[in-house]
Amino acid sequence: MISISCSNITKYYGVDLILNKISFSLNEKERVGLIGDNGCGKTTLFKIITGEIPYDDGNVFLSKDKKLGYLKQKNNYNNNQTIYEACLPTFNELIELEDQLHIYEEKISANSNDIDLLNEYSDYLDLFERKGGYTYKSKIRGVLNGLGFTQEEYSNSINILSGGQKSRLQLALLLLSEPDILLLDEPTNHLDLATTTWLENYLIDYPNTVITITHDRYFLDKISTKIFEIENQKLIEHDGTYSDFQLYKKSILDVQTRAFEKQQKDIKKQEEIIRRFKGHGTEKLVKRAQSREKMLAKVKVLDKPSVFSESMKMRFSPTIKSGEEVLKVENLSKSFNKLLFENLNFEIFKGEKIGLIGPNGIGKTTLFKIILNEISQSSGEVKHGHNVFTGYFDQEQQKLNPLNTVFNEILEVIPKATNTEIRSKLGAFLFKEDDVFKQIDSLSGGEKGRLSLLKLILTNSNFILLDEPTNHLDIKSKEVLEQALNNYDGTLLIISHDRYFLNKVTNKTFDFSKNNIKTYLGNYDYYIEKKKINKELFKKDIAPTKTKTEQKKEMQLKKEEKKKVKIMKKRMEQILEEIENLEQNLSSNEQLLCKEEVYSNGIEVKRINSENSELEKNINQLYEELSDLDVFLENI
Repeated sequence: MISISCSNITKYYGVDLILNKISFSLNEKERVGLIGDNGCGKTTLFKIITGEIPYDDGNVFLSKDKKLGYLKQKNNYNNNQTIYEACLPTFNELIELEDQLHIYEEKISANSNDIDLLNEYSDYLDLFERKGGYTYKSKIRGVLNGLGFTQEEYSNSINILSGGQKSRLQLALLLLSEPDILLLDEPTNHLDLATTTWLENYLIDYPNTVITITHDRYFLDKISTKIFEIENQKLIEHDGTYSDFQLYKKSILDVQTRAFEKQQKDIKKQEEIIRRFKGHGTEKLVKRAQSREKMLAKVKVLDKPSVFSESMKMRFSPTIKSGEEVLKVENLSKSFNKLLFENLNFEIFKGEKIGLIGPNGIGKTTLFKIILNEISQSSGEVKHGHNVFTGYFDQEQQKLNPLNTVFNEILEVIPKATNTEIRSKLGAFLFKEDDVFKQIDSLSGGEKGRLSLLKLILTNSNFILLDEPTNHLDIKSKEVLEQALNNYDGTLLIISHDRYFLNKVTNKTFDFSKNNIKTYLGNYDYYIEKKKINKELFKKDIAPTKTKTEQKKEMQLKKEEKKKVKIMKKRMEQILEEIENLEQNLSSNEQLLCKEEVYSNGIEVKRINSENSELEKNINQLYEELSDLDVFLENI
């Protein structure tokens, strides 16, 4: 069944055409990834669908009674509430029913012989159960926990939350409302890898239509059943994941490239014939040349396809080569008011491209600042290797001169380069034609990011630290960045939540926790695979041979861990059984209240209601214990 469709949607901003006859139809349960360059009109299309802005032509159709939910880039809740209180209005209908049930229970206690009152109570109770009245609290806990809020944080005021926490709360409120058509605009912003993975699994199981604007290609591969791309004001549509779409686009590009090359070859051939006819000098041949010129003038010349890979055939090599050992960190610790991390030990060698991953707030950026000697460590050593020149990719692009042009900024780095060489390097980073004369102050965040990276690569830096380099970049800019880093001969250490990017660029992964860094000799997918099977292969440093006593102790610890896991799993089964029994008791009590011999006895009604309150309390406690065990086992 079609849940939403658009027909020939056209939108202008002034004289600028943004969307040109956009048409599509979506069925229930379809999950769409909406992609395109920054500024192409993705958010505009969302605002048209939600009715926030008008469109100039076309039609938008939503199925009758369909509820639309839209995750915007701004918050719309009461900052004086707590996190938990902000979630409750979503379930106002159930809360009102619950309050009404309590009122009826008090009335029944006072007048247990009123049959009409008891029947009304029974109707309300039946409605409450059918609408999931006993589950809304566990739903709130499930979504909040999934998006990284701990039980202790539920009572925190929204006033004290960070921007990232507020964005996660906004997402939680939208998911709890369970709209029929879910519109998400960059939902993975401010999420760490664990919460992003949770969101992926949630959306995969989501029973309704989902449209997501995102530059997170890994996320698109996980959740999408269809891809929409807005390009040159038009909509390109293809079934499948982002990777499927890339193959589809490549096949189109191949066809366009062949057609363009053939036409160019034919044009050159005709131009050569015309030149020869004119050069021959006879009147007859000159007339033929003129005839061919007229025919050639009528030919609609195909635009040259944007062959992305052609722009990045150049390699980027640091002017100074480092020694084999680039960095050695021993027993590194850092405390501010409290311990941030301790006992970090790792080595980085020439040419390695390492992804540094870990939860938000663990201290990844702090580690970078220690390596850059911007702040001091609490203990431990950081040793830079021979001829190591460290560069830092600054998200704020503070090292760019805002008064410079793009061209002059690079000229200052390589003053002996020719104009052609500078233009070639800038072209590889998508600065073409008049773009090179733009003033840096007028560039977008993505453009500044590309220019900063190019500038860094062209300096003496042979060990570059990059902190979330793909933030705020569109997909095309990310691909430029990936190709540049793949063609860079130096050493890289990269903090990133962009898993697709990590897969493309890195050949080693550091898993950062509070008291160690585990090394995995592969990209992000390799790391995930090894985590799944709970093994660590190919350790950088070969562990010394263990004594029989140590081996015996290790075996004993493994046995104890397995035993603990087994006990926890058994407890989870017991909890599920206890919940089922308690819910059966609750249901039985509700049925008892409908019997005349019970509801006519005020004392018995009061006793059963009191027992029901205790049952509900116990059920909620069991659900909380079940959630805690599930999280603990997942971490193991």
